[in-house]
Amino acid sequence: MMDKEREEIEEIETEEIKTRPRRPKAEPGIRVHGVYIPNVVLRRALIAAGVLVLAAAGAGLSGVFSGGGSGATATPSEAVAAAQQDVDAETQISQEEQERRERKALEDRILSEYENLGIVNTEGGYINVRSAPDSVDMTNIIGKLPWHAACDILSEENGWALVSSGGMQGYVSSQYLLSGSEAEELAREEIRERAVVTTAKLNMRSAPEIDPENVIGKALSGERYELISLEGDWAKVKDDDAAGNQEAYINIADGNAEITQCLDGARRLDLREMVLTQFDNIVISNTGDYLNIRETPDDGSIDNICGKFPSHAGGELLETTQSEDGRTWYKIKSGPVTGYVSADYCATGESARNLALEGAQLTAEISTDTLNVRSEPSTEATVWTQVVRGQEYHVLDQLDGWVEIELDASDDEGEADKAYVSTRDNNVEVRYGLPEAIEYYPAVEAANAAAAFRNEIVNYACQFVGNPYVWGGTSLTNGADCSGFVMKVLEHFGISVPRVSRDQARSGVRVTSANMKPGDLVFYANSSGTVNHVGMYIGNGQVVNAASRRSGIRIYAWNYRTPVAIRNVIGP
Repeated sequence: MMDKEREEIEEIETEEIKTRPRRPKAEPGIRVHGVYIPNVVLRRALIAAGVLVLAAAGAGLSGVFSGGGSGATATPSEAVAAAQQDVDAETQISQEEQERRERKALEDRILSEYENLGIVNTEGGYINVRSAPDSVDMTNIIGKLPWHAACDILSEENGWALVSSGGMQGYVSSQYLLSGSEAEELAREEIRERAVVTTAKLNMRSAPEIDPENVIGKALSGERYELISLEGDWAKVKDDDAAGNQEAYINIADGNAEITQCLDGARRLDLREMVLTQFDNIVISNTGDYLNIRETPDDGSIDNICGKFPSHAGGELLETTQSEDGRTWYKIKSGPVTGYVSADYCATGESARNLALEGAQLTAEISTDTLNVRSEPSTEATVWTQVVRGQEYHVLDQLDGWVEIELDASDDEGEADKAYVSTRDNNVEVRYGLPEAIEYYPAVEAANAAAAFRNEIVNYACQFVGNPYVWGGTSLTNGADCSGFVMKVLEHFGISVPRVSRDQARSGVRVTSANMKPGDLVFYANSSGTVNHVGMYIGNGQVVNAASRRSGIRIYAWNYRTPVAIRNVIGP
């Protein structure tokens, strides 16, 4: 080919190259299931969504969008959504990490308040705080440390630890305390928002309002109660007291309490302080017998009697009033009863406070529906009866995790079998206190003559409430044991029964709790299953019985311990 022709061909090819559309340079981006997404597109989409720009190479984001089959496709909007989820996840992780760090800082600060941390580990219940390292002397108990409560261990010697908690110091059994890393690990789990009492004493109420009749307890300075909720000036807290209250309200206005994150602490259980702080205006029954509580300030008939106020029992004085005949009456609240008592048989003021200190007793009140009673302080021991919610029993001995209570005396030996109940899970509230009023509505005349006869029997029996128990005795005034009491009451109405409870349990005809009537006899057994105690059903879910030397003739719930038989010895 001639040179001129070659030049012309080359010139044409050059022009074609110049005019041919050029392939644009590949921009940085990512390929999602066959679809290429430039970074600039992804960046603009993220900016429009209010998300920080992820200016990363395609390889840096490709891992986010990997997966799917070879034929899968994705739009830029799908890729943006996936990227957004990734950003959200990263942001969420950061928030969780921040919360974790803040929680850790809070825990560290609270734990730093203890120089040598101890945590109660009793599998529920509480341990006693004592004024001296002696578990035999029951009078040295000055407080209690609840399950998983915290303390500072000041020293340890011979199985006892001197601790500080809740503004008090005392001795506790070392075997129930965790310390070191174990205590710290458990403590971190037990930090809660709590109301810490900052005033000398604070009423605990059943409702968030100031009403003298809704007071259900007292909280003392330094005590801590787990917070449920806040309602204005009121804190709703966990209570777990013996009356079955799972919650209570305290007024936190005027600096009465501080709401803060903390561990639980000790509660005081001092005789003098606990008795006097239970009342704002104390009134004491100052008679050797039971005092009738009435619905109105009038003692004209038995129809308005609503309760019995035992000798040296305590109550809250609500108001003083005069009846039409000029007599002075006190309106009181004691236990479950609110009503009027004659002022002639009551003490108030300094006299009442002195009587309260003299008459205070260590009692155990049951706070669960039913509770096993065992022959020894061990879950391996025999369960020989059960006690029920709301009943109070004299405490004979206190052990860590267990309480020995007095049930009633046997008419065979005059002494009751050993009876232990567990204090774990707040089943029992042990405190120094005064006897309280008992609900009692006297049986009144009924249309049916047979019912009227039974009512007459139980009304007669209840006249002797408060009189002494004497083993082997049969005197309704000077003293009787359980079987002697019911024998003499029935004898007054021409009904004869054997002398001893186990023989009485074979008299008459068997009835069930569903159809028992006032005047029927309710029997109880000892740990061997032998009938050894009896009471008379008086209606209203109650029995009257000669209980023990300490309690005398009293009124109790008919199932205060598990009955084994009910007999009708009166007839239809």
